[in-house]
Amino acid sequence: MAKYPQNPEEIFPEIIGDYRTIFGEDLISIILYGSGAGEDYIPGKSDLNFLIVLTERGIDGLDRVMEAVGRWRKRNVAIPLFMTRDYLTGALDAYPIEFLNMKRSYRVVTGEDILAPIVFEPCNIRLQLERELRGKLIHLRSGYLATEGKPKKIRELIGASLTAFVSLFSALLCLKDLAIPKRKSDVIAAAGAAFGFDAAVFLKCEEIKRERNHFSSAEVSAVFRDYLKEVNCLCELIDRIPAFAGMTKKARNHK
Repeated sequence: MAKYPQNPEEIFPEIIGDYRTIFGEDLISIILYGSGAGEDYIPGKSDLNFLIVLTERGIDGLDRVMEAVGRWRKRNVAIPLFMTRDYLTGALDAYPIEFLNMKRSYRVVTGEDILAPIVFEPCNIRLQLERELRGKLIHLRSGYLATEGKPKKIRELIGASLTAFVSLFSALLCLKDLAIPKRKSDVIAAAGAAFGFDAAVFLKCEEIKRERNHFSSAEVSAVFRDYLKEVNCLCELIDRIPAFAGMTKKARNHK
C-alpha cells in the first residue's frame, strides 16, 4: 500500500532528487501550491500539487518523467503542471485566476520563486470570471439531472464542484483589491461580505464536501437548490461589473 505523507515536507528531498536526476540544469524550480501549501491539507485525501518550471529543452523531454509521475500518483501527488517561464508569463492574460490562486498559497520547494513577480490585470480576471461562472452554472444544472435526485450523487457533485468556486471567490476579492484569506471557509465568507451573496450556502456545501455535517437527504437537496440560485446570482453580479473595471490607466491606454 502506498504511504501518504502526513506532512508534505516529508517528500521534498525525494521529489527534488527525482526531478533533478531527470532534468538536471533544465529544472528551474519546483513549487508546491494549493491545500498542501496551506492549512487545508488533509493527509490521504488532499492531493499534492506541484508546478515544475523547465527550460525549453527540458519541456521537450517530458517522456522521461512518465515512470516518476506514475510512482508519485500512488502517494496522492497529482500529475504536476509542467511549463516554461515563457508559457507562464504568456498565459497570465488568458488564465489569470489559475495563477492568482496558485500564488495565493504556495511554497518554493527548490529553485527560483517564479511566482513572486507576476501581477494581474483586473480586466483579465473579470472576463475569465464571467466565462467560468456561466460555465459552472451550466455544468451544475446538467450534473444535477445526471444525479437522478440521489442524495449520495448530489453530495458528490457538491464536493467535486466547490473547490473551483473557492478559486473564483479569491478572484472576486482581488477585483476589489481586498486581502485573500488563507482558509477556504474564510475566503467564502469574505467574498460573500464584499459582494453581497449568501456565503452561508457555500459554507454548507463546504461542510458537505468535508463530510462534517449531519444533513438529511432532503436537506442536501435543498442546499443544492440554494447553491444553484446563488451561482445564478453570481453570474448576474459579474455581468454588472464593467469589462474594464479596475484596469490600470496605463493598460487602458494600450487598448
